[in-house]
Amino acid sequence: MARRTLKLPPAEQPFEVRKSKIAGLGAFATRGIRRGERIVEYLGDRVSHKVADARYDDHAETAHHTFLFSVNRSVVIDAYVKGNDARYINHSCDGNCESEIERGRVFIDAIKNIRKGDELTYDYAYGRDGSETAEEETGLYGCRCGKRACRGTILEEISERRRRELYGRTRHGARKHAASRQGHAGKKKGRGKAKSR
Repeated sequence: MARRTLKLPPAEQPFEVRKSKIAGLGAFATRGIRRGERIVEYLGDRVSHKVADARYDDHAETAHHTFLFSVNRSVVIDAYVKGNDARYINHSCDGNCESEIERGRVFIDAIKNIRKGDELTYDYAYGRDGSETAEEETGLYGCRCGKRACRGTILEEISERRRRELYGRTRHGARKHAASRQGHAGKKKGRGKAKSR
């Protein structure tokens, strides 16, 4: 049975892509969007983790810039190839959207009422593999959302105890260093978590 996709023409999708203060391009509401509304399906080339890893090397880049979304243990969506405008929805530690995985498909839903002109965002909460350094956390994986609750990284949140175990220090003020951080570019994973490398 063929799958029905939610690939809306740009004139029908409730957002447009334009320059963002957070990072590069972003998705901005072209009308009010109600909490609970399904906004868009995250589309792209469906590949294995092995293929995705071969395409992109996070540690060889000075700025993190891929559009991968891990669906499950065997499938990754690469929105850089055959992707749609969903790939431009930026990270925020206090987003107004969330990602949902249903039957192997990824959707972006509003979790707050969104006004016309507001930027659409969700928490990427990239998965950690334990190899990230403190410098990478706020550099390569740094967050520039500017929200009061900003944790300074697009990596998944961890407890202060675990942070001290990994990095031997407590977290510094995230918002204080926002201007000096490298941006994101969209490696996403179900419920906003990214594929770990």
